[in-house]
Amino acid sequence: MSAQLAAYTTSTGEAFQFWVLGTVAVIGALCTVFMKKAVHSALCLAGTMIVLAVFYLANGAYFLGIVQIVVYTGAIMMLFLFVVMLVGVTAADSLKETIKGQRWLALVCGLGFGILLLGGIGNASLKEFDGLAKANANGNVEGLAALIFTKYVFAFEITGALLITAAVGAMVLTHRERTERARTQRELSEQRVREGKHVPPLPAPGVYARHNAVDIAGLLPDGTPSELTVSKTLRDRGQIRDVSEEAISDLKALEQRAAERLERAEDKRPALKRTEEASK
Repeated sequence: MSAQLAAYTTSTGEAFQFWVLGTVAVIGALCTVFMKKAVHSALCLAGTMIVLAVFYLANGAYFLGIVQIVVYTGAIMMLFLFVVMLVGVTAADSLKETIKGQRWLALVCGLGFGILLLGGIGNASLKEFDGLAKANANGNVEGLAALIFTKYVFAFEITGALLITAAVGAMVLTHRERTERARTQRELSEQRVREGKHVPPLPAPGVYARHNAVDIAGLLPDGTPSELTVSKTLRDRGQIRDVSEEAISDLKALEQRAAERLERAEDKRPALKRTEEASK
């Protein structure tokens, strides 16, 4: 009787772990929904998945915990982050509804799913408790497979269909239809000639310290830097190094002082050698 009661009790450490990590998981899930930038939402979702993996490991589901980290957090989420960074989905994207009423329909579906979820949790009951030792008697993987392909096979198939639908929906949302034909290099060069703007190729970036540097503007014949030689992205970020005459003169003064110090150091070396020889 005492062993059965112990199976239904929770230790202090287990309760502390649940409340702390559960709070982190809920905060991460809320941040996933309410963050403005898609990259930040993806990072919050990855944190929530890691917390779920810790829950699996704490409850003896070692296979699920490792899969949660390696497959979902390590592979799928990182792939999602790379896709977001390459596609460039930002908060500046258009949020205008293409299908009228889809937000209200999504709200109704969400409420319906929430009611079904609360109803299922409210009607759930635990009459018998087998324990982790019996559940993992033949191995965690075998016990998990027996449940998935027997008792929960329909739920597993429905979940797979939902994931496939979500993947197709994500590809549709990230796809951008081109409204006009892409112009060729010949057409672009002909347009530059007709407009009379930048007919030759753009000038190359500056050369500094015997290395080509894309963040240094090239100098015009009068010594002023040319903005056409550096990328607009670097210019907007403020990552362009100053190569004006004032900066170059400061650099020359610094190099001259360094050379003078080296000369003084070399002049002192013979005197030190003579002093050492005399002491010997």
